Amino acid sequence: MNEIIVGGVDEAGRGSLIGPLVIAGVSIQASKLSSLVEAGVKDSKLLSPSSRARLYDIILGLAKKVYVIEVSPKEIDEYVLHGKRLRKLNYLEAKAIAKIVCEISANIVYVDSPDIIVERFANTIKELLGSDISIVAENYADKRYPIVSAASIIAKVTRDKRIKELENVYGEIGSGYPSDPRTRAFVKRWLETKGFLPDFVRLSWKSLKRIGSRSLDEFK
Repeated sequence: MNEIIVGGVDEAGRGSLIGPLVIAGVSIQASKLSSLVEAGVKDSKLLSPSSRARLYDIILGLAKKVYVIEVSPKEIDEYVLHGKRLRKLNYLEAKAIAKIVCEISANIVYVDSPDIIVERFANTIKELLGSDISIVAENYADKRYPIVSAASIIAKVTRDKRIKELENVYGEIGSGYPSDPRTRAFVKRWLETKGFLPDFVRLSWKSLKRIGSRSLDEFK
């Protein structure tokens, strides 16, 4: 009898102002799940950058499959600004997750749900899949399931690499989140000197809704 393959999916950068939304999927043989715990795999937000980097390599070594999708700010803006009701960012994320689930070849997949109505999010993924793969969507799944924690580490390390690549070209941009003063300063400076925003900034973020009037009050 073939061993059950367990999958997990999580994201990094959903609330960011700069850079992509990175969604990662990891699958592993059920018998190896304990190895993730023994290695110290946990929610990426609870780990230091060096710990994430170390665990990233361990996860790649243990996993059956790893698959990552990077969603650009432009694509996010299209869904957030022009998508119909229930067809906005959550739906875009569900579409990406459905593709990831197809790629990681798991019997059951645990998903960190961005929707507080977790059954709705799970059903959306199932409808997009059109298959009988078992999907378990939960809020804070990255804290409850090591396989989802593993996916969160893959997503976070990948996104951090993309932010570093942008910094190498454009200078310090901080974490890319609007709560970061360095990120706000970067956007404010870019607007003041160039009068527009680069394609790696998410225009649909609420802090930029008044961009047409060139109001910078929310960045001060």
